[in-house]
Amino acid sequence: MDRHIPMHALPEEIQKMSPEEKVCKYCGVSYLILHEFKAMEEKVKAMEKEMKFYQGSVDREKKLQEKLQSLSQDFEQYKIDNESKTESSIARLKLRLEVQYCQVKELRPNPQHTEPFIAL
Repeated sequence: MDRHIPMHALPEEIQKMSPEEKVCKYCGVSYLILHEFKAMEEKVKAMEKEMKFYQGSVDREKKLQEKLQSLSQDFEQYKIDNESKTESSIARLKLRLEVQYCQVKELRPNPQHTEPFIAL
């Protein structure tokens, strides 16, 4: 924490005062440091609040990292599944084209035949 260093020395009349005159009779704190003490209390409260926020953020960060890893794994699995589905779709399409090609080939007229070819 920053320590406040006064720019000017205390006036001589305050320096000559007895300790009883410079101290609060209720709490015993010197009037000269009471303001600084209260400011430090406020700083400590603010820092505690900030620490609680950051402590929660560490937990949130950990949960988000776990979720990100899980989503990355799911994405990779979906990619693999999609690739295999695409490959099987391509294989089925090739097979269907081959079957259709063979059927068309069978329906073509044979040049040795003399009968006219009628396609249905």
